Amino acid sequence: MKKKDNVKIKTPWPTKAAMEQVYEKNLWGNSVAKFYSGEGSHDPEIVNPYIAVLTTFLNSFTNPLSVCDLGCGDFNVGKELVKFTKNYVAVDIVPALIVHNKEKFAAENLEFQCLDIAVDDMPYGDCAILRQVLQHLSNGEVQKIVRKLAAFNYVIITEHLPVGDFIPNKDIISGQGTRLKKQSGLNLLVPLFNLKVKEEKQLLAVPVNGNKEVIITTLYRIS
Repeated sequence: MKKKDNVKIKTPWPTKAAMEQVYEKNLWGNSVAKFYSGEGSHDPEIVNPYIAVLTTFLNSFTNPLSVCDLGCGDFNVGKELVKFTKNYVAVDIVPALIVHNKEKFAAENLEFQCLDIAVDDMPYGDCAILRQVLQHLSNGEVQKIVRKLAAFNYVIITEHLPVGDFIPNKDIISGQGTRLKKQSGLNLLVPLFNLKVKEEKQLLAVPVNGNKEVIITTLYRIS
């Protein structure tokens, strides 16, 4: 019998290892914090307006929503939203980060789960939040996630985009970087993603990097 070659098979999207490296090596800055999700999660000029518009949205419902925070990071932003929800499930792909968050944050209606949202089943919720998450993922992973978003009534997506016209949805390797390095950004409503929505509403646009880029938060009503 011919001996099989000892070939290592690579997983198609080694996102978990890439994101673990981001936190282990502080690739998003701040060498003091054990886990740090970057300026987008800590700069008051970015974070405060976001918390304000999300608070307004969540408070607009007589019956509080169940929220799934898909890619919760260090939870510096999410911790400000929990009290406005019926229950809040915060998800991230990095196991050590989830353990850290469980130890640091506590609330009756708060749960942390370690999941790969491109591969694993989504938790149940009325509303999904993806704040500057998809911008770090390959098109293959984004496609898998978009298919699952139909299970939510509302989806709120925040993306860091070039200002002006750009070619959307250029592919990248999942990790620290984004499509900005290719002068691109995500548009989930056009090919190859074609997210089906009943309503689209821009909640917030925060200019950054000398007005050359913008962080846009969009609310989609799915059903």
